[in-house]
Amino acid sequence: MKKITAMIKPFKLDDVREALSDIGIQGITVTEVKGFGRQKGHTEIYRGAEYAVDFLPKVQLDIVVADDEVERVTEAIITTARTGKVGDGKIFVSPVEQVIRIRTGETGNEAV
Repeated sequence: MKKITAMIKPFKLDDVREALSDIGIQGITVTEVKGFGRQKGHTEIYRGAEYAVDFLPKVQLDIVVADDEVERVTEAIITTARTGKVGDGKIFVSPVEQVIRIRTGETGNEAV
């Protein structure tokens, strides 16, 4: 099993969720986060005062899938979240050693 963590722009969340649902992904965890990469933040003017926005709002998706589903899931995220501009985000794929469904005690792929 693999854990896919994707950092995307917040306005792309609904599109990505729909794309994942269309390919049969049933469970994702969504977290609102802040960070920066190559964008490095920007400056804004609020009530006449200029201030720096160092961390930009992003959405983090965590999805655990079987090894054979990783390519389909990452491709769905890439095609749906891409705007072609700096700050589209990143996808990280990590190994998962064990999954246990608390309610039933199922383990492995059955628990996902």
